[in-house]
Amino acid sequence: MRKLRPRGWAEARGRPVRPPRFIAGETEVPGGKRKGRAEPRSGPRGTSPVLLPQLLLPPFPQQRLPPGRCRGLGMVWAQAPRPEGPAAGAVLPLGAQELAQEIKAFLTGVDPVLGHQLSTRDHARCGLLLLRSLPPARAAVLDHLRGVFDESVRTHLATLDDVASTGPQHLRPPLPSHVPSGGPGLEDVIQEVQQVLSEFIRANPKAWAPVVSAWSIDLMGQLSSKYSGRHQRVPHAAGSLNELLQLWMGCRATRTLMDIYVQCLSALIGSCPDACVDALLDTSVQHSPHFDWVVAHIGSSFPGTIISRVLSCGLKDFCVHGGAGGGGGGAGGPPPTPSADAFPSTPAIPGEKRVPKIASVVGILGHLASRHGDSIRRELLRMFHESLAAGSGVRGSDPSLQATVPFLLQLAVMSPALLGTVSGELVDCLKPPSVLSQLQQHLQVFSREELDNMLSLAVHLVSQASGAGAYRLLQFLVDTAMPASVITPPGLAVPDAVREACDRLIQLLLLHLQKLVHNRGGSPGDGLLGPPPPPRPVPFLDALRSHVGELCGETLRLERKRFLWQHQLLGLLSVYTRPSCGPEALGHLLSRARTPEELSLATQLFAGLVVSLSGLLPLTLCSCLARVHAGTLLPPFTARLLRNLTLLVGWEQQGGEGPTALGARVGEAVSAQLPDLAPLLLHPEEEVAEAASSLLAICPFPQGALLPAQLLSLVRAGVSRFFASLRLHGPPGVSSASQLLIRLSQASSAGLKAVLQLLVEGALHRGNAELFGGEGEGGNENASATASGSASAYLLETNRRHTAAVPGPGGVWSVFHAGVIGRGLKPPRSAQSRSAQEVIYNTQSLLRLLVHCCGVSSGPAAGDRWAAPALSPEAAKAVAVTLVESVCPDAAGAELTWPPEDHARTTVERDLRIGRRFREHPLLFELLKLVAAAPPALCYCSVLLRGLLAALLGHWEASRHLDTSQSPWQLEASCTLVAVMAEGSLLPPTLGNMHEVFGQLAPFEVRLLLLSVWGFLREHGPLPQKFAFQPDRGRFARDFSREGGGAGGPHLAVLHSVLHRNIDRLGLFSGRFQAWPPSAPGPPQRPAP
Repeated sequence: MRKLRPRGWAEARGRPVRPPRFIAGETEVPGGKRKGRAEPRSGPRGTSPVLLPQLLLPPFPQQRLPPGRCRGLGMVWAQAPRPEGPAAGAVLPLGAQELAQEIKAFLTGVDPVLGHQLSTRDHARCGLLLLRSLPPARAAVLDHLRGVFDESVRTHLATLDDVASTGPQHLRPPLPSHVPSGGPGLEDVIQEVQQVLSEFIRANPKAWAPVVSAWSIDLMGQLSSKYSGRHQRVPHAAGSLNELLQLWMGCRATRTLMDIYVQCLSALIGSCPDACVDALLDTSVQHSPHFDWVVAHIGSSFPGTIISRVLSCGLKDFCVHGGAGGGGGGAGGPPPTPSADAFPSTPAIPGEKRVPKIASVVGILGHLASRHGDSIRRELLRMFHESLAAGSGVRGSDPSLQATVPFLLQLAVMSPALLGTVSGELVDCLKPPSVLSQLQQHLQVFSREELDNMLSLAVHLVSQASGAGAYRLLQFLVDTAMPASVITPPGLAVPDAVREACDRLIQLLLLHLQKLVHNRGGSPGDGLLGPPPPPRPVPFLDALRSHVGELCGETLRLERKRFLWQHQLLGLLSVYTRPSCGPEALGHLLSRARTPEELSLATQLFAGLVVSLSGLLPLTLCSCLARVHAGTLLPPFTARLLRNLTLLVGWEQQGGEGPTALGARVGEAVSAQLPDLAPLLLHPEEEVAEAASSLLAICPFPQGALLPAQLLSLVRAGVSRFFASLRLHGPPGVSSASQLLIRLSQASSAGLKAVLQLLVEGALHRGNAELFGGEGEGGNENASATASGSASAYLLETNRRHTAAVPGPGGVWSVFHAGVIGRGLKPPRSAQSRSAQEVIYNTQSLLRLLVHCCGVSSGPAAGDRWAAPALSPEAAKAVAVTLVESVCPDAAGAELTWPPEDHARTTVERDLRIGRRFREHPLLFELLKLVAAAPPALCYCSVLLRGLLAALLGHWEASRHLDTSQSPWQLEASCTLVAVMAEGSLLPPTLGNMHEVFGQLAPFEVRLLLLSVWGFLREHGPLPQKFAFQPDRGRFARDFSREGGGAGGPHLAVLHSVLHRNIDRLGLFSGRFQAWPPSAPGPPQRPAP
């Protein structure tokens, strides 16, 4: 008997088969035996026991079979709708018997004719035939195709493992662009599946696209989760998303599923893509993060649609679940239990508890935020504005509009990426008062508990804000929470309810930040068994690191509540970012505070941080001084910083007045920064230098002696500051610099010598000489030299001619600077720019400072308030040595004994130079008087006294005037010289009084008297060994009576002869020049003129 060949069977199988008999509820297996209901095997070659009922279900709920007995599948085919379009005509309809054979073969996985198991390829093609011919079999066929795709993926990954295992890790070949997957036959079967489903989707997208998209997207999620981390070539989901995307798109099976879903979404994108987006969200919830590569690819392909539809679907689902739990079981029940089957069936079980989709929404938008952040931001702001514009503030309006604000808050809480995307424009969005009013009306419909929850979310969101939007958000909240001002325009006033809400929000934010900052180290038990966990970051405080200066400036404005909030925030920021922001904030407050009230903010900040931050003040000063020396801290702020530090140290030294909690430590911190503070005394800005001088004048020095380098730098800077203040402000402005130099001179003997030496050298320097009546810089010699443009050429020629000889004192190249041959004498000396009173005032200021530095703190005269200050001989000796080195350096170290008068002929040039220096610097005579007040210090100025005396002798010898009034300077210099030598005990009192009559003598007579002085000093040399210390007077003194002829002896004869010659005018002075015996009373006092 000829076997029947049903239509479609040969096309599907390619060989004749025997049509199996089919009885409802029974199946016929090979061998002719009948069994009960079929029990096919599970796996890719069989179907699950639930497939048969699914085969008999129509594809749409409204076309279910009527209850009763099914007389044949022909009735099913007649009642079920056939696919429309080309797919319906691809295969001719099968008869009932042929269709029954196909169903039996598909259910059992056994060839009805030959009786052997069907191959994966044949089994899949049998299912495709049923999919074309029997639409009710759609769910069963699609479920069977899951196994086909699963086997294809497994074979693909196995092939990649074989390729990767051919060599060591560093020699493995790169991933092939395409490896044939699934072995022979599965690749073409997968291609056929794609063709069939594509035809159905093109023919009837409304009916097929939702089902096929849900099937393909769910299958991709299951495959991604199943093989994640189980194969060598599949990277973990926490790794690179690009690697996952490259791997799965290189597999033919997963790439086909992706193409099918994209086709479904493209088909519905113009009408209603909610079904496809819902499937994407559901799968993302179940299989994240293994499913992220699918989301990334689809989102990049349809950014606009995915963003808008994902947000729309998420909002709808949020309304259903009420937002409870933040997307983790919003209905309040437990999450659904996962099925034991690797591939559960697609249709949802009625009554199953759904998982909220907000987590999936967050994941999808998080993937898209990097490339499509602008689109996401615009969509989120659009939803927000639409909810405010459409919301009436009355219960019963659109639930989705009422839930938009809580939904957006929940999104931002769950995704920092979304928060960062929208935070930049959030302030601009909320700035208009009308928006705040609408928001306040919109939130009136919520209960108190719901408002508190949203406020907590808002506090958390602000603490997680990052980037530039964080500081703008803080300013917006503070400005909104500030009470209204009387000058605020009526239209810009913020409602009181909004202001109170912002006030409460700021207070809760500060409390929340305080908990985060002080609890960020973890629990006490963390790190016992391993390294401690890293501190938890606070993005809001991280974003405020770069705005510490602005926060300090706002705090110092002292605006009611604002400065309290920002001051507290500065403290939290300092503790959080220690040790960087604490010193910076304290430095800003110290450098910007203008009043004691503002300065108290710095002390309060320090009091709050001193427990948490050790070494805060030293770090603050180091950072501030580093900014000063780098030029980043402007001079006004530098001066203010130094003045505030001076005020704090002064409060400490006043015995507790002022905020001494900070002042007690400022002195120690400042003393440690002396090397960095000393250069500030030379700052080009006067206010900075003056402030530094005031600070150093009262700050304590380090414990122990100062290092020589520190001491010398401080002395140099202090001396320079003294002369600069004297030039700019006069004697009243040198108090701080004088106090600093006095303290430095008392620090050590080396400091005393350095101060005295630099003061004397500085006073005689041409740059400062004009302060004390001397010739300043840019004298007449320089003016005459620059009068001719060829002066430099003459100097060059002169140097070229005389390079073979070295000019020395008294040599043939010595030049007396009287003028230039061919140009005449030097111009006369210019008049002094300062008045005589000012010169005297400046000179007294310098001498007062020198006296304080040279003074002694013990002795008989130390306790006498009205007695002359006792000077230290060693200090006066330092001044004397410095004078010699400054006036005549080549005579430094010369012998103290006086040579004969004829010896002066060999030192004419030196003597003239010494005389010229004394004439240029009247201060030298005052300094000699100072040295003479502490005998025997004047002995060390012997070379200067000898040179000056020789210069005066030469002048009086050459003078042809009848009286000395024609040479006023020489007369005054002669008188002062004799008086100084008498004060310094180089001359006895009888000879020391002869200067009283110089003004009434002729020049030759003055010369005779000065020659007698020279002779006395030659016989009785000015040696320190001739002085003895007298305890009752507390000073060294010289007893001339013990020296032979020490009272004057034969040297008084010339004086007496001059007195006798001018007895008519000098008779009254004769008693002043008598050598009185030691037991006799002293000489009479000088008569009054």
